[in-house]
Amino acid sequence: MTLTGFLTYTLALGIAAAIPGPGVIALVARALGSGFRSTLPMLFGLALGDVVYLSAAVLGLAYIASSFGTVFMVIKYAGVAYLLWMAVSFWRQGVTAEKVAAQTAGDAFSSFFAGFMVTLGNPKVIVFYLALLPTFLDLSTVTPVDFAVLIVLTFAILVAVLIPYIGLAGRARHMLQSPRALKVMNRIAASFLAGAAAAIAVRAN
Repeated sequence: MTLTGFLTYTLALGIAAAIPGPGVIALVARALGSGFRSTLPMLFGLALGDVVYLSAAVLGLAYIASSFGTVFMVIKYAGVAYLLWMAVSFWRQGVTAEKVAAQTAGDAFSSFFAGFMVTLGNPKVIVFYLALLPTFLDLSTVTPVDFAVLIVLTFAILVAVLIPYIGLAGRARHMLQSPRALKVMNRIAASFLAGAAAAIAVRAN
């Protein structure tokens, strides 16, 4: 992989991670109820879930993309449809005050496991790695060293993007529950999602 490829991945994952979704909601809810330190294991669980999907994409989709063009096209446009559906959902309602209600604290392992399971069941993450990732990275050229770098980048990007959510959750409780602030956040998220869908749809096959 080239430096441009790594930078593109960094930017794309950073934007995707910053868009409020099930993972962000879970982190904010945990931080509101349990504090910064107790939420860190959940963040690492979320990141590990991303690595699982990254691994599946690198190890599996390279073959699918090169050998089964029709299958890849179906995955691609299914991803476009899902992103557009998410964009409409965020524009109309998105994250509400009720969704950031505080959760009770638990031990570190349960927090980690909860984060891991949130990512595994998060369609936005699945779409990113199975539909978006192959459109800007040539997965057939990823070497073991490249793969290791991508794993490190994944953890670093997610930590850098999501730590501020955790750190500000307690202080921003009233802001997060303000209908006006939530409306702005939801519409920004909807715009990013619609833009991502358009980028996937218009990219050459």
